[in-house]
Amino acid sequence: MAEPEAAILVHGLWVRGIVMSLMQRRIARHGYRASCYSYPSMRRTLTENAEDLARYCEGVRASKLHFIGHSMGGLVILRMLGTERAFPVGRTVLIGTPYRGSFVARRLMRAPGGAKLLGCCLPEWLGRDEPRRPRHCEIGVIAGRVGLGLGRLVAPIMPEPGDGVVLVSETRVPGMRDHIVLDVNHTGMLLSREVAEQAVAFLKNGAFQRR
Repeated sequence: MAEPEAAILVHGLWVRGIVMSLMQRRIARHGYRASCYSYPSMRRTLTENAEDLARYCEGVRASKLHFIGHSMGGLVILRMLGTERAFPVGRTVLIGTPYRGSFVARRLMRAPGGAKLLGCCLPEWLGRDEPRRPRHCEIGVIAGRVGLGLGRLVAPIMPEPGDGVVLVSETRVPGMRDHIVLDVNHTGMLLSREVAEQAVAFLKNGAFQRR
């Protein structure tokens, strides 16, 4: 009997995998072997966390591995997928991921002590000359447009629409298969039933649902 398809959920900055638990259960109801991956978002670099994720994936028994990353978790996934891997890669959903950099993070880095709050992972991505996307990987992107979030403490006035932490324009990935903007803020993405349903739609069909 063939192994089921798996969906690996990767969290963002300052938290652990448990914050993805509700979304994980919703994804699992659709037949995926869903799991929440935890990593030290503050202590280790993006490259180190990506290598650890790859080792975790190599131990997952599945006919295909899909990925769902929230915020910085999406960057860890992209870095991991940027090199050849032995496991069968499916589709990837990025949720509120600052692919093109982060206006809020750059503002925070300029504040006294702000760089320490970002740890080692995100500054490594922000220091890249030009972001690259993995080849041969179907990517769907979910952005939010409810501008309520911790980012407002750093930048009370945002230059563009966003989810309160990440701007919509910062989520766009060159060559992405689909992109959708929902009425949700950055943290609310983790709890949103619609976000989970849209993620499943992309994993199944390579496209989000338009109503």
